[in-house]
Amino acid sequence: MSPEAFVGWDLGGAHLKVACLDAEGYVLHSAQWPCPLWQGLEPLRQGLERAIRTLRLEGAHHAFTMTGELVDLFRGRREGVRALIRTVEAQVSSPNIAWYAGPRGLLDSAATLDAEQAIASSNWLASATFTARRVPQALLVDIGSTTTDIVAIRDAEVLAHGGGDHQRLRCGELLYTGVVRTPLMALAQSAPFNGAWVAQMAEQFALSADVYRLTGELPAHADQLPSADAGPKTVRASARRLARMLGLDDTAAGLEDWRRLACYYRECQLHAIARALHLVVSERALDAATPLVGCGVGRFLVRHLAARCARRYIDMASLVNTQRLRTGAPADCLPALAVAELARGRA
Repeated sequence: MSPEAFVGWDLGGAHLKVACLDAEGYVLHSAQWPCPLWQGLEPLRQGLERAIRTLRLEGAHHAFTMTGELVDLFRGRREGVRALIRTVEAQVSSPNIAWYAGPRGLLDSAATLDAEQAIASSNWLASATFTARRVPQALLVDIGSTTTDIVAIRDAEVLAHGGGDHQRLRCGELLYTGVVRTPLMALAQSAPFNGAWVAQMAEQFALSADVYRLTGELPAHADQLPSADAGPKTVRASARRLARMLGLDDTAAGLEDWRRLACYYRECQLHAIARALHLVVSERALDAATPLVGCGVGRFLVRHLAARCARRYIDMASLVNTQRLRTGAPADCLPALAVAELARGRA
């Protein structure tokens, strides 16, 4: 890879995401790999090695953002940030490594010693800044495998309460709900089945990936970690896992009944995201002309949210220079793409 390539990385708690730009800002590659950090740092080491080898990223400029410091492998965020920085610097052979620290921008490794809180979980701000340069008034909705970010933008300025995850959870800008890894017991306490409201079992019998597999909306490449029972990722297996939520075997009803149940869980998740969206809109008083910009592997839901809110929908894929793209879907990996762009602007 040429030194004039710019590589952005998003070190998540469950996935490692990467995006690579050339010197003119065209996306060459993007990719996502499973990286269950709660199991230890070895998955990250292996993921970095695989990405560098597969995409031939030696010699490039590298910029990193993260949310993986939150996993319970670490006693606290500061420890997590430092551990991830040490792991990356031991694995990535390049003199050009920078770390995204929110409003402080990209920092060299030596400048990160007092910046752990700024580095922690700031990937959403990189995404929002990237979007604001392309759509000066927007509601960015990033629905991933695990979380949803909602960020208001006006006059090319990011309007967010900022701070850490706690503050963002309080104001509706962050929801721990996504289209792959969310346990269904987090979406509903009961569900309609055969004319009755049935209480849900408070067990991780099924995940949101099962819902969207049954509705036919789940991108095949999005579901990279094991299912709740470590079983097959088929429509029939997903139906079996949903049935367990009601204390049933899947043979108790037909496949269409289980699809109908999946649609109910889908509606519950959409409703939760819509409530947060309306809260953010009310706080920022954004007018009806403000479009929703969708990104993440679950952005197919953002299109539906835009229709419900009578707002225009813009897919992040239409805002990215992909004419030279060789692999991947950059709109799935916006934080990585955003910090790659920052690295390009810094060079």
